[in-house]
Amino acid sequence: MNNIEYSGRSAPKYSMTRAVNLIKGFFTNPLYLISTIAIIFLGYTIVIPMWEIVAHTFTWHPEDIRANPGAVPGELTLNHWLHVLYSDISQSIFYKPLLNSFNIAVFVSVFSMIIGGGLAWLVTRTDLPYKKAWAFLAIIPYMLPSWIKSFAWLIVFKNDRVGGTQGMLQYVFGINPPDWISYGFLPISIVLVAHYYTFFYLLIAVSLSSINSSLEETADILGASRFAILRKITFPLVLPAILSALILTFSKSMGTFGAAAFLGLPVKYYTIATMLYGSMKNRMISDAYVLSLILIIISSLTIYFNQRAIGKRKSYATIGGKDSRKNLNPLGRWKIPAVAAVFLFMFSAGIFPLLLLLWQTFMLQDGNYSLSNLTTHYWFGDSDFSIASGEVGILKSDTIWLGLKNSLQIALLAASIAAIMGLIFGYVISKGRKTLSGKLVEQLSFMPYLIPGISFAAIYLSMFAQPHLLLPALYGTLSIVILITIVKELPFATRSGTSTMLQISGELEEAAKLHGASWFRRFFNIMVPLSRKGLISAFLLLFISAMKELDLIILLVTPKTSTLTTLTFRYAEKGYQQYADAIVIIIIAIILITNFVATKYGKADLSKGIGG
Repeated sequence: MNNIEYSGRSAPKYSMTRAVNLIKGFFTNPLYLISTIAIIFLGYTIVIPMWEIVAHTFTWHPEDIRANPGAVPGELTLNHWLHVLYSDISQSIFYKPLLNSFNIAVFVSVFSMIIGGGLAWLVTRTDLPYKKAWAFLAIIPYMLPSWIKSFAWLIVFKNDRVGGTQGMLQYVFGINPPDWISYGFLPISIVLVAHYYTFFYLLIAVSLSSINSSLEETADILGASRFAILRKITFPLVLPAILSALILTFSKSMGTFGAAAFLGLPVKYYTIATMLYGSMKNRMISDAYVLSLILIIISSLTIYFNQRAIGKRKSYATIGGKDSRKNLNPLGRWKIPAVAAVFLFMFSAGIFPLLLLLWQTFMLQDGNYSLSNLTTHYWFGDSDFSIASGEVGILKSDTIWLGLKNSLQIALLAASIAAIMGLIFGYVISKGRKTLSGKLVEQLSFMPYLIPGISFAAIYLSMFAQPHLLLPALYGTLSIVILITIVKELPFATRSGTSTMLQISGELEEAAKLHGASWFRRFFNIMVPLSRKGLISAFLLLFISAMKELDLIILLVTPKTSTLTTLTFRYAEKGYQQYADAIVIIIIAIILITNFVATKYGKADLSKGIGG
């Protein structure tokens, strides 16, 4: 009896002690604490905004009463979805833009794969000369905004039926291009191919370089044709890289805004992204959110099918303990034509557009390409109301200097914070790979990848336009632009951090722990120095991505928070193309200088990784 009474009295005490130890262990174990903070941050910046935009599309709002007198704010409704998917205007606001976006995405994905894959094969698997030069030139398009080639396209192929000024083709040869060449599907697709082929090149080149040549040599000895070797050996081995680049290119092309706006809107050629932007500008908030969710659903489905396709494949081991020989395929008589073709493409895709943009910044009048029309007004000129309504040169413009300051501040802060956060999240994922918290951090950090930039901006505009939980209203401040940039870049930053952390042996940290070093000392004195190269590479990619960002921030900036990219868009909208081109040249110069410094002094290598 006494034993029973004793055990009955001690059970609560034992349970209480265990609970206290669990709580104490939670707060003293840095992995649990950091995981919790990471999950709270990701939930607040990703999950809650997603939930709010979904809820918004299923409820009535005060602004709906004008068009729907019977609407009661707060009540559930399917009206917003029906208005977009099944109404008299559904064809014009949804189905036609969706078809345009899909056509562009398919065209860009297929031709980027052909060009990027072919270039990767030439550089890694043949005796093509000047490989280092081609490898550097191949990544230049990544360092440039995808939409700047739109300006270069218009310089050459613009016709005088839109805007009244002629392009270089019409000026030199007297050929007035039809609208379908100047604007719409074809030019949008071509300029995006000239940008996104880089994804295929980088991913496929890495995959091809890891293949042991003996596999192909064995097939050749057994009498297989070169086409059969390519189809049955090489292609299956690089298929995961192709599928990864395909899904990346398709999802980005579906949600692209810049090129579609510059080359589509003048002839009323709408895509989902430009229709979403127009809906937000016209205060059709619910329609814009429905379009955002549809874009997110499309991106999620394409990634799901991509994972299923990769998951069903058999596994092939191509790297073993023996030396992996790389016997290059001789080009023979095709060497000179191959060099000429690669040079012509590289020049057309990267160098020539920049030269065109630089030339136009010195043209006093659009459409006049003579030497007598050159001027430095758009760079250094004083106010002259006969030119661009009195705008001063960009180097004398307070607006431009403010935009430059904002751009650098956003890029530097966002890239630095995202790179550090990515390293910390990578630590959590690598150390807790079998735990629920580690898996949750990994999955939540990947979610922004699913959300097109223009959709993400719509979500944050909804969430932070007014005070929310512990945060004040952020709209109209740089804080919201920095925050959304950080969150959007987390997928790449986290994967970079995870890859870096997995390469560091746990023995180093354990030794420091045995000597009494705190987690902060272990992390910043051991992990960070050993991760320096990966951290710099991640910072470089994130900085470049932030400097050239337009889709993500176009809905969030105000005159006081404008960046160089949004000022470019505003000047192009007004028809002040020389100012827009001059700002683009400044953006490119900053990116190239940053890349040079990071490569020379930080030993970063852009060709070893890509971001969004």
